[in-house]
Amino acid sequence: MPNPIDTLFSKFRAVKRKAFIPFVPAGDPDLATTAQLVRALAKSGAALVEIGFPYSDPIADGAVIQASYTRALARGLRIDDIFRQIGPLAAELSIPLVAMASFSLVHHRGAERFIEQASNAGFSGAIVPDLPIDEAGELGRLAAARDFKLIHLVTPTTPPERAAQIARSSTGFLYVVSVTGITGERAQLPPEIIQQLDWLRGQASVPLCVGFGISKPEHVHMLRDHADGIIVGSALVRRLEQAGSKPEPRDIDAIADLGKELVDALNG
Repeated sequence: MPNPIDTLFSKFRAVKRKAFIPFVPAGDPDLATTAQLVRALAKSGAALVEIGFPYSDPIADGAVIQASYTRALARGLRIDDIFRQIGPLAAELSIPLVAMASFSLVHHRGAERFIEQASNAGFSGAIVPDLPIDEAGELGRLAAARDFKLIHLVTPTTPPERAAQIARSSTGFLYVVSVTGITGERAQLPPEIIQQLDWLRGQASVPLCVGFGISKPEHVHMLRDHADGIIVGSALVRRLEQAGSKPEPRDIDAIADLGKELVDALNG
């Protein structure tokens, strides 16, 4: 049985559809809300959802996501809690889930055990943003043995030779970082991202999905003819933060409505 991520992009490619991939931090303000939000985003047209594993010292996340992680950790969230919540949720969804986790979390648990638990909980792959490609061999082999996708990142400052190596090594899709720096909403995306995507298209055999800074339809319109998907995090998490410690159904609906607006811009 093929990995759900491969199935998704194969199906989307056949109908010339692009993937909207929202990022949801686990446990903010609680795991029940996380599940509600994932369900709502799936109904609004999300093709795949990234679940962020809170970590005390993220290296690429901006203030909005860092604050979300801090709130979740302050309430005592643990990795096992995430796996317990995601298992039943993944079983009811028809879209893949991907874990976004620091390598420190993977290493501390043990790479083989982490992949086994993530796979058993219904995750189809993982993004490990702080794992250098030169050190990813063992994790990549363990992931491949379970057909668990290991998704790598390319940034605007990655040298071409290294970017080509990362593109060849990534499975599931290639995460293309659109801006230099950390996550967070941007007024504009750099025009150079289009040239980068077109170049990477010739290097990668997997789909290209763009993240960092994307928050509005204008960004989506700029990218949709050059990428296979867009990844949106801070714009959604900021609205979750504004909802406070007890989001109401209308708060979840408002976040899902933003997701639908971006889906429509992507495939309209």
